[in-house]
Amino acid sequence: MVKYSSGQVVKWSSIQVNKWSSEYVILHLLLANDMGKKKPQTDSTGNIDHDQLFKQLLTTFFLEFLELFAPDLFVAIEPESLEFLPQEYFTDIGVGKRRAMDIIVRVRLRGRPNAPESGRVSVVVNCEHQSGTETDFHRRIFFYFAQLHRKYLQIVYPIALFSFDKPFREEKNNYQVNAPGLQILDFNFLTIQLNQLNWRDFLKRPNPVAAALMAKMSIDPADRPRVKVECLRMIAKLKLDRARTFLLSGFIDSYLRLNSAEQEQFRVEVDKIKLPQERENIMEITTSWKEEGRIEGRVEGQRALAIKLLTRKLGNLSPELLSRLNGLSLDRVEALAEELLDFTSVGDLEVWLAR
Repeated sequence: MVKYSSGQVVKWSSIQVNKWSSEYVILHLLLANDMGKKKPQTDSTGNIDHDQLFKQLLTTFFLEFLELFAPDLFVAIEPESLEFLPQEYFTDIGVGKRRAMDIIVRVRLRGRPNAPESGRVSVVVNCEHQSGTETDFHRRIFFYFAQLHRKYLQIVYPIALFSFDKPFREEKNNYQVNAPGLQILDFNFLTIQLNQLNWRDFLKRPNPVAAALMAKMSIDPADRPRVKVECLRMIAKLKLDRARTFLLSGFIDSYLRLNSAEQEQFRVEVDKIKLPQERENIMEITTSWKEEGRIEGRVEGQRALAIKLLTRKLGNLSPELLSRLNGLSLDRVEALAEELLDFTSVGDLEVWLAR
């Protein structure tokens, strides 16, 4: 259950999860590298896998992301109608490259007294993450918009999230096509450029996305230890479940890797916190990165998430099936994550467990 600053309460179990949304949600724990590792999540080249980290964050906390950065849209939608749509691809003929769109979500607009039809209107939100600069990105996101609008014939709300550290110039949020005496196209999209945002502006906004993304905002090098403390402090106050806490703390640790001097300053900053319970909660998160806690939490979180997805897809499971699922090893849970998307009945699950 999530309670928003508007006072609205939404049960996670009420959010629509189909085959594709399950695939997105399960990515962050079942198919990805462990988010609780001391080492940042990396790709095959050893570099931080920015796209994977951000996709895990946004697919897990998409409503909170909208509440934080697109509040006008957030208050106009029905959160329980959230639906992750199938992966879309766009062939960029100019560069001879086939690109996958990042995140595509459909959600209904709320019905209003003077506009009863609004409750039947949906918005398709396309969120694209950019960890590097791209000269013609504004044109590419327009092409994505056009493809999605053509396919769904619904409102398409484009969002660009820029997470690179440099350059500091403000990125474009508009794509135009003009002819002499005629403006043919004036396309606008929402831009969120993290290196243009100050982390201090988000300290009083209790939101899991804010807690994570403060680690990528404009930070003075001397403030890095304090920012990490404040990020973890916010996570602790949110009182999330273990799996989501691991995801957020892993994201923060990937981008705020402290050297020995910074680690000492981190401990000093923690000691400055007046409330003993707050200090204890922060240290509980940091000590959970130890190997024993990491493995235990990973397996426990993965089992719980797999059971939740199976229940939504197949209905209530018998105590016997739940017992068998809770006894699965890490390898078996990860294998289950890849196959449960294709299950259509409890019988499919029983056949899989009998292997």
